[in-house]
Amino acid sequence: MPNLRFLLRVSRPRFWFYTLGPFLIGLVSAVADKRELLDWRVFVFILFFTLPANLLIYGINDIFDYETDKLNPKKAGYEILVQPKAHRSLIFWICLLNVPFVLAVCFFSPTALPSLAGFLFFSIFYSAPPVRAKVFPFLDSIFNVLYFFPAAFAYQMLTGSFPPVPVVFAAGLWTMAMHAYSAIPDIKADKEAGLHTIATQLGDSGTHLFCMTCFAISFAIGAMFIPPSSRFAPILGVAALLYLVLIFVSYRNNQEEDLSIYRFFPYLNTASGFLLFWSIAWPKFF
Repeated sequence: MPNLRFLLRVSRPRFWFYTLGPFLIGLVSAVADKRELLDWRVFVFILFFTLPANLLIYGINDIFDYETDKLNPKKAGYEILVQPKAHRSLIFWICLLNVPFVLAVCFFSPTALPSLAGFLFFSIFYSAPPVRAKVFPFLDSIFNVLYFFPAAFAYQMLTGSFPPVPVVFAAGLWTMAMHAYSAIPDIKADKEAGLHTIATQLGDSGTHLFCMTCFAISFAIGAMFIPPSSRFAPILGVAALLYLVLIFVSYRNNQEEDLSIYRFFPYLNTASGFLLFWSIAWPKFF
């Protein structure tokens, strides 16, 4: 039997919303009638984008990042350091929990296969060779578009088409900003391990500026798709401003040494995703 607590810690439950949230947002963007939400495939893939998908993302990351992770203080308590002796077992459980869902897509939702392929490719080869994108500055941030693919998956599953290009671009910038910001606390450990990332390349201040720029452009594009008359528009505007303010405060507080604001971002992302979900769903269904 697996150590469920171990698998949960590796999968980072506080980050599950980064895959499940986009899936739900893609879902409500695609449906024309709320009865479509009762499609049995919706419930199956909600399950997929919790433990299985996140175990894939972070399990692969932990396996190939061990040499860096053992130097990283963030792994001492806030996250988990996966020892080499656990790697084979972890690969087994990643495969066991993910393969059934891949087969389900092949048989029951083939129109969503391109998005699933994108999700798997970017999730695996962000950390794994031969690509190992995370050791190439800027490519490491680009590969975090993986967090957009759950939304594209839901959209393709129900409509058979890919989301609009501006939406893809805005989502890509948002994921790049979140990745770059998450790399700031790792600058010291990554440098000691000889690992090159967007944060080691730009430095603390440069990475903060990069994040603010990406967030600002992303929110500006996203605003084009939210009707000004929506009751959620002002709230989403406040949320966008809050991101920029927190990035600025993080810079002033030397986030490279202080994890307090970094730990707050999953809650902000969850709240913002909740608001975005309802800004789309409310006009459609209520």
